[in-house]
Amino acid sequence: MFCDKKVIIWDLDNTLYRITPEIADTLDETMAEALVEDLGVALSLQECKALVKQSYKTYRDGGEYFYQNYGISPKDLSFYYNKRNPVHLIEPYQNLAQKLKKIGLEQYVFTASNRHASERILKKIGLYEMFKDRFYSVEDFGVYKKNEDEAVYIQYCEKIGFKPEECIFVDDSYSNLEYAKKAGMMTVRIYYQNNSAGDKDYIDIAFKGVEQCIEAMLCEKAKAS
Repeated sequence: MFCDKKVIIWDLDNTLYRITPEIADTLDETMAEALVEDLGVALSLQECKALVKQSYKTYRDGGEYFYQNYGISPKDLSFYYNKRNPVHLIEPYQNLAQKLKKIGLEQYVFTASNRHASERILKKIGLYEMFKDRFYSVEDFGVYKKNEDEAVYIQYCEKIGFKPEECIFVDDSYSNLEYAKKAGMMTVRIYYQNNSAGDKDYIDIAFKGVEQCIEAMLCEKAKAS
């Protein structure tokens, strides 16, 4: 399945490391703090956090409710949220860089975190040296989401010098994969409990965690050699 591809583009958050339920709750609180304390949303932290959670369930984006109803700028929320990002809570996978390098394909990162937060995360999970010139944020392309249209994926491919059909895009968020598929990429979903997007025809294959994904890629490489 992977043998005709030339490059893997990895999502970062909840793909190359896991956002546990505990971290997810802290991130919701972090976004609420950015909205209330930095951007002046007139709600209590508890009220705001509840709306962040509801916004994510509805839109796959904790900030969307506030863009629509409070006139919050995605750019501003991205800045303050990522500035507060509790990177210290992340638990890295062991020897992940060594495992990724064995795959043998060109590899890049494409994330909705801004460049500052992405750099901190990559250092925390031991992948900064591998990806230091190979990671891009949506902000590098003038947007703040990966689930609005396929244009940003096409621009990303142009940036790294590959055609979409040469790329494997790996992400935990199925709403992002829809547009990667529209751009022409092969799509791989990472999930952790049940594959809730198993019925989505724009997802080519799914794996329970990134380590299972890497193992499948290495097995296919072994069979091809």
